[in-house]
Amino acid sequence: MAHDHAHHKGGSTKNLKIAFFINIGFTCLEIVGGFFTNSVAIISDALHDLGDSLSLGLAWYLEKKASRKARTNRFSFGYARFRLLGALVNALILMGGFIYIFIEALGRLQHPEAVKSEWMFVLGVIGVAANGYAAWRTKDSTSLNEKVVSWHLLEDVLGWVAVLIVSVVLQFKDWYFLDPLLSIVVTSYILYGVGKRLWGTVHLLLQGVPEGIDPDEIKTKLLELNHVKSIHHTHVWSLDGQQHVFTTHLLLEEITKFDQIDQVRQSAIEALKKYHFDHYTIQVELSSNTCELSE
Repeated sequence: MAHDHAHHKGGSTKNLKIAFFINIGFTCLEIVGGFFTNSVAIISDALHDLGDSLSLGLAWYLEKKASRKARTNRFSFGYARFRLLGALVNALILMGGFIYIFIEALGRLQHPEAVKSEWMFVLGVIGVAANGYAAWRTKDSTSLNEKVVSWHLLEDVLGWVAVLIVSVVLQFKDWYFLDPLLSIVVTSYILYGVGKRLWGTVHLLLQGVPEGIDPDEIKTKLLELNHVKSIHHTHVWSLDGQQHVFTTHLLLEEITKFDQIDQVRQSAIEALKKYHFDHYTIQVELSSNTCELSE
């Protein structure tokens, strides 16, 4: 039986910490500003940023926790899977909030209300600056977590650019329908993204095969190895969407020396390296009668 444990050394959490405090601070300002300007678009984005803050805070906390002790007796795989729980909770909260905002925006679209476009413009400038700085802090990230955060913050910057454009138009035209219309567009786009993230999270929680990995392809490669007669009890799943796990049983044939078993094991490990699994277990068997899990 062969085991491989890949330990990812936690990178600096400084960028996540800075991005979190920028996001949570601006979210508070955004909520107050949204009600002050009477802009449903800003309020909807505030809910989005609140979800971002929760995600950033959770990522920051878990990175710190994982760096102290990756595995415990209670959680033998460590705390990575807690990220999925956080993503699930955040996605459900976001979807509930955005459905409410979407309904409110539809009503406002039928009966547009005046907004304070001057203050809307000021908030837009602050939004672009705050989210832009946070995105810049994480643009050269090395960890996948920070890269995802960086792209998400960049999306926020583009959203605030849209708010800026609408606020400028409202300086010259009383097209107040643009505010709820922008809210509907932003909310629809974010709901689509959150829905995909929610489905992906549920898929991983149900231990579905991670995207981009083909178990049949792996089986084919392993069956091509010398002395491998068949393969069974093969499973591929993911801890958190980034750290993947692989297990399998190999039934061997024409084995006359112990060294041949070790050679097969090493060849299997080499074949799996291209998939960058964080943990894999390979059990080798010499007779189909020795395994009750044989298919």
